[in-house]
Amino acid sequence: MRRIKQWVVFMLRVYSVGIYSLEAKVPPMLETVVIESKPAPRRAVIWMHGLGADAHDFEPIVPELLRANWPGVRFVFPNAPMRPVTVNSGYVMRAWYDIAGNDIAARQDEPGLKASRTAIEALIGAQVKLGVESEHIYLAGFSQGAAMSLYVALRHATALGGVIALSGYLPLGAQTASEAHDANLKTPIFMGHGTQDQVVPEALGRRSADALKGWGYEVDYRTYPMAHSVSPQEIADVSAWLGARLSR
Repeated sequence: MRRIKQWVVFMLRVYSVGIYSLEAKVPPMLETVVIESKPAPRRAVIWMHGLGADAHDFEPIVPELLRANWPGVRFVFPNAPMRPVTVNSGYVMRAWYDIAGNDIAARQDEPGLKASRTAIEALIGAQVKLGVESEHIYLAGFSQGAAMSLYVALRHATALGGVIALSGYLPLGAQTASEAHDANLKTPIFMGHGTQDQVVPEALGRRSADALKGWGYEVDYRTYPMAHSVSPQEIADVSAWLGARLSR
């Protein structure tokens, strides 16, 4: 995901007034990369990277998502904290929470999930202070970041615009029904998954989507012939799904 040259060309051609900046130390703990498609945007997408990646990983997806008729959008890409990851022999890397073993749905790191939730909630609060209403804030992520987007959004106390979860799953699923906040029961969810994913099995993503549907959530679940990655068709589908909601 390093198509920097394409990103520069796109910004010069379509959004010459776009703003690109690096924000340091968004309270309480997260550094972020911020891209604004137009000045003073009133929409925001907070996008969490996967295990071992960083805030720059999904920067190049922005020009592939944007459409000229969209309102201004602020894309916020946070860095996960550095922490040892058990499944990777305790190696310290950026991770939203620890993973105990190859079965990612077993022995889940609830304290780590809660700590990262607090940090992401702070990012949501920061966007509200900048003038973005809660219902115009979208949580998105890939892999572990997708799991965080679902974990946080379902528990958030004010309605959000939507959730985009790519190649992820619902963490602590058994606790979701009792911990979910009614404010986001109607929040739409887009889930995309590769049918050949050997990192987060597609069956786990599908079970997560089915559980959410069973609890009454509006879930658009789509699969793609790919491994643990994103594809042009998936990006196009995310763009269409997001664009249909940004103008509301």
